[in-house]
Amino acid sequence: MDAYLLEFASLLVRWLHVIAGIAWIGSSFYFIHLDLSLRPRPELPSGVKGDAWQVHGGGFYHMVKYLVAPARMPDELTWFKWEAYVTWLSGFSLLVIVYYLGAELYLIDKSVLDLTAPMAAAVAFGTLVVAWLLYEVLCRSPLGKHEVALALVGYVFLVGVTYAFTHVFSGRGAFTQIGALVIAATT
Repeated sequence: MDAYLLEFASLLVRWLHVIAGIAWIGSSFYFIHLDLSLRPRPELPSGVKGDAWQVHGGGFYHMVKYLVAPARMPDELTWFKWEAYVTWLSGFSLLVIVYYLGAELYLIDKSVLDLTAPMAAAVAFGTLVVAWLLYEVLCRSPLGKHEVALALVGYVFLVGVTYAFTHVFSGRGAFTQIGALVIAATT
């Protein structure tokens, strides 16, 4: 019965992840389009990059982009953040449900390293935490002020961790774990 509940949870979380991802990508594309459609005009106030007029559903919208927050903020402000949060949280939940709870299938290859499921899940989760902390330390260090040097150190770190993962996890597990590590470190 537990396997059925786990599969059902996986199904629900997968769909949530896909729908949230579509919403996130859609709103990102909308704002890219909005930024590209902005036109600077001399009559716009100081601190405004440009404005654009749009029509949708029979209504007209006047969009104005401020480069910094205006002197007076509105009482109600819409933040486009929930799509990204839900995508990240559902993706992490999916990682736990599919890969960490199903470590015997996806993370472990006994011919690579003989791990138990809890050990594999702990190593996988621990590397996410360590990579995130390391990335934070590097970005806040003097190295963080030099983008090229930081990128090179990050690249060398990723190559090293990828090599290490191929000697700990299955091929699929190593591949998935590197993807999760990149996302975790940069969020």
